[in-house]
Amino acid sequence: MKIAVVTGASSGMGREMARQIGDRFAAVREVWVIARREERLQELAREMTVPVRIFPLDLTQESALKTLEQALREQKPQVVFLVNASGYGKIGPVERLSLEDETGMVALNCQALCAVTRLVLPYMARHGRILQFASAAAFLPQPGFAVYAATKAFVLSYSRALNSELKQRDICVTAVCPGPVRTEFFDIAETTGTIPLYKRLVMAKPEKVAALALRDSMMGKTVSVYGLLMKAFELLSKILPHGLLLAVMEQL
Repeated sequence: MKIAVVTGASSGMGREMARQIGDRFAAVREVWVIARREERLQELAREMTVPVRIFPLDLTQESALKTLEQALREQKPQVVFLVNASGYGKIGPVERLSLEDETGMVALNCQALCAVTRLVLPYMARHGRILQFASAAAFLPQPGFAVYAATKAFVLSYSRALNSELKQRDICVTAVCPGPVRTEFFDIAETTGTIPLYKRLVMAKPEKVAALALRDSMMGKTVSVYGLLMKAFELLSKILPHGLLLAVMEQL
């Protein structure tokens, strides 16, 4: 059976990706959705047009990974889409954020993403697609968002390397690097600080970011960046000294 696996599916980009995959790809016979909030996953399942299998798991826990591993071993599905959208960020200086928040970002944004990818890889179908949610924050260090940006730089680097490794299996890995997206993400991020005004002004709609990510993935692109402003930011991050860009951002 051909399936899609989507983490972080209870809200935000994970939820939107699960919905769009279910609506747009007839070959996907079932979508496995993973997140901590079971009631949210139940709501999503009622909205979906394809069968949904719910995994109410905290992917930072070893027991959760074993549950997923066992399900894969028993079902032996063909995974045509893997979407790693679990993650969170907290705003604030490193010395003021709690140790739990900082290590938690690394555990979920990096460690859990690697673990799920490794568990699913043996079941990935030829021509399959892996979408790893990074962020435009991956392009440049982010004072006041330091740990989060560093985790997303990891995801971007990891995704590019993995894409190269999997070419022989004709599996494309796309790092999805949007700027600010209008989701619950910032409800959590702003519990410890406030995002700059310029980020509020460029917030994108999740459905548009998801649609572009899927299109870019099907086209074999290794990085998906939504919007002209974020594409310009990516370019500037490549050609200008990061110290200069950080000074400009500080003024903004």
